[in-house]
Amino acid sequence: MAPALTYRTAGESHGACLVAIVEGLPAGVELASEPVDALLRLRQTGYGRGPRMQIESDRVEFLAGLRRGKTIGSPVALRIANRDATIDERPPITRPRPGHADLDGAMKFATADIQDILERASARETAARVAAGALAEQLLALFGIHALGYVVSVGTVSGLPADASLAHLRGLRDKSALLAVSPEKEARMKAAIDRARKAGDTIGGLVEVRVVDVPPGLGSHAQWCDRLDGRLAQALMSIPAVKGVEIGLGFEAARRPGSEVHDEIAYRKARSTQDRRAGFRRRSNRAGGIEGGISNGEPIVVRAAVKPIPSLAKPLRSVNLTTKRSVTAAKERADVCVVAPAAVVAESVVAFEVARAFLEKFGGDSLGEVTRNLKGYLKQLRSL
Repeated sequence: MAPALTYRTAGESHGACLVAIVEGLPAGVELASEPVDALLRLRQTGYGRGPRMQIESDRVEFLAGLRRGKTIGSPVALRIANRDATIDERPPITRPRPGHADLDGAMKFATADIQDILERASARETAARVAAGALAEQLLALFGIHALGYVVSVGTVSGLPADASLAHLRGLRDKSALLAVSPEKEARMKAAIDRARKAGDTIGGLVEVRVVDVPPGLGSHAQWCDRLDGRLAQALMSIPAVKGVEIGLGFEAARRPGSEVHDEIAYRKARSTQDRRAGFRRRSNRAGGIEGGISNGEPIVVRAAVKPIPSLAKPLRSVNLTTKRSVTAAKERADVCVVAPAAVVAESVVAFEVARAFLEKFGGDSLGEVTRNLKGYLKQLRSL
């Protein structure tokens, strides 16, 4: 039985490196470092980023699991070096920052030095998740499935083109300093970030991920833990600074009548044996590509709310862990807005979860076996 697709990460913000171990990739998948490095670079960009991104230059190194550029069925080990590897030289921090894991972690692990907590709680860890997600994206691309994450809003400024293809959205995103897809709104988004910076504050926003050409049948209604929407929500909520997730209409569905929420069903005959749009379809996609915890063949559309990060240039009030006296919270170098990198991390974790569900449905020990399983399933669908 092929192992489930999983990954684990290790490493601290200012440690020697970040490490990810990805298990469950079938043998025979050709993996390249260039797409991983491209996504890592994208994670480091974005208007409103802080000085740390000027120090690091993230690149992936494959340590295990490949032979001549292809997976061999064993775990794939990845490494991303930290240039700012100063963990042992950093002084103790005793003033917890509101909104961080500082105080909670210090109480949990019985330490008065917050540095021990922030080293792992830092969003720096997400570089390893992006690397793991980039491997999942390379696997999905072999089957014509593609994911894209981008910025929908910053603060109260939002913009999203209507009925845009994934290729069009990718072109808009890759030209944007904010990874946004609304050029006419980008200047206002930047202005909002500038105002926050000037005030010594931070600002958040919304990111969206779309996954296209996903076959119906991923996930399951049979057990709560197998529902694809629940799994995607958990993956997105695990990203630092994400405080809410919605799929399709999301919270808007609570404000509409049922006739304006659910997607009517249609049927289209196949135009060729390779026609992936044939069969049962939805006339709209308010469900965001998932019904009953199962993908329905429409694009998967998920959004995440990214809070303003709590590392402020003008820190909030706190209490010194040692003296118990009222103080201002510790001040760390940080970003003003992390919505852009959050879009890249969101794309990565969503892609990985979709790939995991894909291999659960069509999995095998080799790429050829997975391909045969998918073809047999699609043939079964056409018979309906």
